[in-house]
Amino acid sequence: MTASTSTNIRHGFYVVAGITALLTTWPHAFDWMARGGNILNPVQFFGDAIAAGGTAAFLSIDMAVAWVVFMVWAVTDSKRIGAGQKWGWAFVALSYIGVSMAFPFYLVFRERYIAKHEPAVSLAEVH
Repeated sequence: MTASTSTNIRHGFYVVAGITALLTTWPHAFDWMARGGNILNPVQFFGDAIAAGGTAAFLSIDMAVAWVVFMVWAVTDSKRIGAGQKWGWAFVALSYIGVSMAFPFYLVFRERYIAKHEPAVSLAEVH
């Protein structure tokens, strides 16, 4: 089954949003790492952000919860749709680069996987 134009536009939006997130967030990560931060240590990462207080703390706590939910969902959902947990774990690993990049890419993967593997509906079944 081929993707419709609206699906391709939506997937294009997801990919552009993910790339935009990557390009706009990582300069801040590089700055933090240059000052001694370890990007592979989420406790240190979120701890430093929360310590700043105010908006940084709010956004960091919000993002930390969303990230945990994304990781659990990606692993269980990829298994549920038949792609296997390995794909979910791949997106968990990708989320260490950025949830705001991994999540839209997972949505594209998920929709395209489902569309490719769903049984084709014949015209006889429609009428």
